[in-house]
Amino acid sequence: MSVEKSEKEGQVPEVVDADAALEYLHREGAAAMTEADEKALVRKLDLKIVPLMWACYNLQYLDKTLINYANVMGLQEDTGITGNQFALLATLFYVTYLVFEFPTGYLMQRLPTAKYLGANVFLWGLIVALNSAAKNWAALATLRVLLGCFEASVAPALILVTSMWYKRSEQPLRVGFWYLGTGTGSIIGALSSFGFQHYESDTFTSWQIMFLLFGSITMAVGILTAVFLPDSPMTSRLTREEKIWAIERLRENQTGIENKHFKWYQVRDCFTDPQTWIIAFITVAMSIPNGAISSFQATIIKGFGYTSKETALLSIPSGVLTCVSVIAAGVGAAKYDARGPVIVTLLLVGGILGGGLLAFSHGDAKAALLTGNYLTNTIGAALPMLYSYAAANVAGHTKKVTANAMLLAAFCLGNIIGPLTFRDADRPAYLPAKAAIVASTAAAALATAALIAYYRWENARRDRRYGGLAHRADSEFFDLTDRENTEFRYRW
Repeated sequence: MSVEKSEKEGQVPEVVDADAALEYLHREGAAAMTEADEKALVRKLDLKIVPLMWACYNLQYLDKTLINYANVMGLQEDTGITGNQFALLATLFYVTYLVFEFPTGYLMQRLPTAKYLGANVFLWGLIVALNSAAKNWAALATLRVLLGCFEASVAPALILVTSMWYKRSEQPLRVGFWYLGTGTGSIIGALSSFGFQHYESDTFTSWQIMFLLFGSITMAVGILTAVFLPDSPMTSRLTREEKIWAIERLRENQTGIENKHFKWYQVRDCFTDPQTWIIAFITVAMSIPNGAISSFQATIIKGFGYTSKETALLSIPSGVLTCVSVIAAGVGAAKYDARGPVIVTLLLVGGILGGGLLAFSHGDAKAALLTGNYLTNTIGAALPMLYSYAAANVAGHTKKVTANAMLLAAFCLGNIIGPLTFRDADRPAYLPAKAAIVASTAAAALATAALIAYYRWENARRDRRYGGLAHRADSEFFDLTDRENTEFRYRW
């Protein structure tokens, strides 16, 4: 079943190619669900789905930033690369990450989502392990390119999985839980770097063992993801009643669950939607400091005059603060069902306050510099709120995967620009790069305020124009875009 496209907003489409969930409901019938049933189901989903999503995101962050820790463990000296070549490694990763976003979005819609994600996790784990054999710039660059290809799948896949299983009011907290992987990944990386620096061998260096260990762990998680993470409610290991409950409770989202037919008109809808471009701009602007921080945090701390071992330990609070800010943001957004104000707060704290301390504190004021460095980690906590925007405010399966690809492409673009602001000529203070943190987050905060205003204006316009229209049965699963569906209202 599906729905024929409607070129005009408000035009009621004919049902000919709808969401797969509607076909399942028509085939299996109804099943009564009590409030207790729903609570038990959500608890079961949280235990089955969220830990695997966290594991994938934790490892994607850890694996891409291992090179940051390896750099202070002697990577540059052992492989004979320069500081500018090291900075270029971060750029290469995000270039291929960006290039593969749209192909991976298409494949994700056509293939079983969880199986596709699991395969990519396994393959990037293999690439991470192979870093242990890299001896020169060419080998490191090649592996970095391949890592970007396979890691491109993780965030859009997890956004899609979250929207398949959770109500819009539930999504910010669940996105926050799996996004905690950035904080836990930072903590694990710092502790591992400190521990491995005590390892000495004539055969392998400490950073080689680190790459080999985490690459092996990632491959194991890839297999577990492919086996145990369900592709959709309809094909999951839930009981018949639980599958129906999982579908029925998502009617209020009006974003559907799954449709394997790629619809070009929804791609066009995505590229002509104002919210798409505002979200993309916010993502680019806030990702410029994020890219710099994730790739150069250890280098920045070491530049304050600390040893490699001290740098590893002093990197731990960054991960802790990331975890705290992500949890606080998720809880706040879920409690008040408001994502935009949370984003603005995080950007002001991390970018303006933290970036300002980092950029403009005196070189001898180590406490202020470290505080600023730590506070900048709250900028990244705004990203799951943008993921939640994409999950909650974009409807139509093809439009959703396209919007997710655009969001991650914007994330890549910001992360490409960010590391390039750290030039060897500006060492050790890197003042221009630190000033860029303040400027870019200020721009992101202003754009977020504009997005909130747009959503509120559009909802009011729809209330005036379509408030009196009757509900059409099962329209929640017609695979309509948010702009086609006159009953759709945006969460801001």
